[in-house]
Amino acid sequence: MTKLTDPETETQEAIGIASETPEMPLPDFELETFFPYRVRVFYSDVTRALSAIYQRDYGMMPAEWRTMAILGSASGGLQASEIVARSSMDKVVVSRAVKRMEERGFLTRESNEADGRSFLLQLSEDGRAAFEDLAPKLKAVEQKMLSGLSPAEIEGFLAVTRRIRENLSDELDGVSD
Repeated sequence: MTKLTDPETETQEAIGIASETPEMPLPDFELETFFPYRVRVFYSDVTRALSAIYQRDYGMMPAEWRTMAILGSASGGLQASEIVARSSMDKVVVSRAVKRMEERGFLTRESNEADGRSFLLQLSEDGRAAFEDLAPKLKAVEQKMLSGLSPAEIEGFLAVTRRIRENLSDELDGVSD
């Protein structure tokens, strides 16, 4: 007799998830199949593919590029706290990125008229030129990453990442990077 298997169970077993029952204990821990580890490796690969371009062309670090991308996509100046909120970087990392970018002439800092205690950050002319040079190069890398995937597969992947973030949202309230 052929045993029918449930595709969901097969997927769970492939990534090391199994229900604990008296006759079937949880499997041993294997780093290579541990989901958070796989995500970290994936993130590292994606970051390296992109950083190869902005490091080569402008000597920028990932936090500087993320800050530049956020400022480049904004319609006006932003406070550093807004960059923190949009980037998933902590305020120390953003502060260091802003300082390096300011030293290199990629951004300007102006007093915030709405709140005299803070500053608005925006790309300088050099920063805007670097952003406009890098953005299409990085979009091309994105296209290469996604080549061979259907629009449905890409949307499915994005839906899964949204769901995982929703699953974690309660646990992450008040926890910073």
